[in-house]
Amino acid sequence: MTMNVKKGDTVVVLSGKDKGKKGKVLGTVPAENKVVVEGINMVSCHIKPRKQGEEGGIIKREAALYASKVQVVCPKCGKGTRVAHKIENGKKTRVCKHCGAEL
Repeated sequence: MTMNVKKGDTVVVLSGKDKGKKGKVLGTVPAENKVVVEGINMVSCHIKPRKQGEEGGIIKREAALYASKVQVVCPKCGKGTRVAHKIENGKKTRVCKHCGAEL
């Protein structure tokens, strides 16, 4: 199954503790069908100091979540939308299902 979400897209979260929040996609993991979104699904990680003088501790960072839990936000209408594809002049482009704007 192909993913309709790409790095750099603005997405809205559909379910879970961060439902309704918007963020930018920092990276994708196509093998696991997951995405990492800026400021979403924050987890605490225990960091061990590796070098002398380096500080250890607990830091917050983004964890991956399933791509099916997010929808791409259309830049024109501002809504979360499913991605449609349009082929023009031999080029395949992603378009909004609501207003037809290019994503």
